[in-house]
Order: sequence, then structure tokens, then C-alpha cells
Amino acid sequence: MDAIVDKTNLLTESQERALTQIARPSREEAEAAVRTLIAWAGDNPQREGLIDTPKRVAKAFREWFKGYELDPAAELGRVFEEVEGYDDMVMLTNIDVESHCEHHLAPILGTACVAYMPDKAVVGISKIAKVVEIFSKRLQTQETMTAQIADAIENAMQPRGVAVFVDAKHQCMTTRGVHHPNVSTITTRFTGEFRANSELRERFMRLCEQNKR
Repeated sequence: MDAIVDKTNLLTESQERALTQIARPSREEAEAAVRTLIAWAGDNPQREGLIDTPKRVAKAFREWFKGYELDPAAELGRVFEEVEGYDDMVMLTNIDVESHCEHHLAPILGTACVAYMPDKAVVGISKIAKVVEIFSKRLQTQETMTAQIADAIENAMQPRGVAVFVDAKHQCMTTRGVHHPNVSTITTRFTGEFRANSELRERFMRLCEQNKR
């Protein structure tokens, strides 16, 4: 009997999202929702200072969450094989992370370090930063975002290993709830040689710390 193949694993990330994507409300519906929230907060959405706020918020949402409209695999689709035998890590530090908590819609602000061990080919360095941006511009938990960044690079490039380090502060802890403004959340993800080789992993972490701004 032939083995059953899980075809969902063969879909691109954008195709998978399309299968579960709900219909996007109209801009008018989004603006009406903002007016409702303003009233829920206790203010008058029709007063002068707030009359245009729903339009501004709807526009801001399209910018904050533009990652839903982008496919990381497409960004990583072009590689360069002329690397003169380079086989050490390629690493980017201090990549800005501007995301939003999926539980409270509060900002998550921090930085990411990303590295990979190329296997015959490299990708343009801006593409790595773009992958971080794509996943950060969505409603997220930091743990999920960290894994998504690593998995996207792993799946698209098939490198010998990937390392991701994210250090961020969550405004849902700073401005509400426990009110601890100085707490940083650190998440990591290691695959391939980074997972197997402790010296390589420690070198990555050391470079993250040394280049931290």
C-alpha cells in the first residue's frame, strides 16, 4: 500500500494561510470597529480630536500587520552560488523587531540576531532582515515568531544550520497587568550544526551580546 502523503507540507506559507484566511472586512467596517472601541474606552468618537482617528488607526493597522500580505519563501527564493567556498556562518545582528502581542494587541519591541551556515549558496543579507520583518509584522507570540523565522530560512535554503535570538520587551507587561517595564523576554531557536555544536552555538550567542546596541 502506498504511503499517505501529507500534502499540506507541500504548500507554500501563503497558500496555507489562504486555506484558513477569513474575508478581510472593508475599511469602513474597520473604522466603525475603532469608533466602537473609542466609545468603549469612554470617549466620544465624534469629538474634534477623535473624528479622524478611525481612519488613522485603520491605516496604521495595514502598516503594522503588512506581514500577512508577504511570503518569506519568495524573499528567500534567489540564492547566490558564487561564494568562493565560504562555509562559515553568515550573521546579522540588531535587526529591529516591531511586533504586536496577539493576546492584547500591545507592541513588542526589541532586536533579533539571525545566522545560518550556508551549504553551497548564500542569500542577499537584506532578505534575512526582511524575513524577520515579515513575521514581526503580524499578531504574534515571541516564541512562535522566533520559530517561524528559523523554519522559513531552513525550509527555503536548506542550510547546514540556523540560529535565531530575539530579545524584546512586551508592552502588555509594561503598561498593563503586572507593570514591569524593564523585563526583557529572550527566545532562541537552533537547527542543524547550531544545535549539534555547542561551540558554534556559544560563538553565535557571544557575537549577539558583543554587538548588542
